[in-house]
Amino acid sequence: MLPLPRKEVLKRMREGIVIPAHPLALTAERKLDERRQRALTKYYLAAGAGGIAVAVHTTQFEIREHGLLKPVLSLASEVCRETAPDVVRIAGVCGRTPQAIQEAELAADLGYDIALVDLSALSDADDKELIDHCREVAKILPIMGFYLQQAVGGRILSRRFWYNFCEIENVVAIKIAPFNRYQTLDVLRALAETGRAEEIALYTGNDDHIVGDLTTPFEIFTARGVVKLKIVGGLLGQWAVWTRKAVELFRRIQKLMCSGDPIPQDILTIGAQLTEANHALFDPEHNFAGCIPGINEALRRAGLLSGRWCLNPRADLSPGQEAEIDRIWQAYPHLRDDEFVNEHLSEWLK
Repeated sequence: MLPLPRKEVLKRMREGIVIPAHPLALTAERKLDERRQRALTKYYLAAGAGGIAVAVHTTQFEIREHGLLKPVLSLASEVCRETAPDVVRIAGVCGRTPQAIQEAELAADLGYDIALVDLSALSDADDKELIDHCREVAKILPIMGFYLQQAVGGRILSRRFWYNFCEIENVVAIKIAPFNRYQTLDVLRALAETGRAEEIALYTGNDDHIVGDLTTPFEIFTARGVVKLKIVGGLLGQWAVWTRKAVELFRRIQKLMCSGDPIPQDILTIGAQLTEANHALFDPEHNFAGCIPGINEALRRAGLLSGRWCLNPRADLSPGQEAEIDRIWQAYPHLRDDEFVNEHLSEWLK
């Protein structure tokens, strides 16, 4: 018998929530900074996030090599249990099938609701092998699909794969993050053709197109007729910073999408500004090499992290990236959470 998600988890995922991709707090010695790791989780919950995603790309995949997978998953789950027990807890699950099963079992034991299945380790697998892998993980936890962009280790996933994936009974959501409009539409078309549009929630992971994804009413023409879809929420590294403002913008977009009213020009303008800010933080000019240091730098400037250190000592901002972050810091203060963080930081750090 497949494990069932909590009823409130399904409800919240289908309604749409803000899910930050949780970073990793380290000391200058590149050891886990438990105090600031907890503070980050508290920040996201206080900011109004409806879920958190841990052990994902933004958390640094290297946590597995450094024996930090269980401690990091445990810390976030403990804070959620103490502070916001209804928040949706999502654990990234990586590796080939034996490793993925082991990680899913750990996440289930620690109280996580959903496994986000990363397929980057199966770069040589065909569609059948990929689906078999996902089915095995889905026996342990409900799963969320993940179309990860190639620049950070993802692979091309065919529309046929997504069709078969959507037919897996225990799929509850898909994070669409290929940073590619064609591939994004492949996922939507596959879901529309399976007839499970009411059951599987779509989430944007396209940090370069957040507002566009959330404000587009999609109409997919299928043999069954026109299927209307919308991307109901986001699981984003960009939402690991300035989360309070992200929640405010998201709630405004939600109301507009429910009402059917036209999207105001200022929301589209903010969308373009967010993309420009994301360009500075994610470093696409250097194939996203500075993505995680860029997120950490934004959190350092906010006072939430002590530094932008990564487990890989060679990982740091790319040439020119710090100047770009300086520029967007001056240009778009209205995107940031400075006042909110300053008001509560000492409380979160206790």
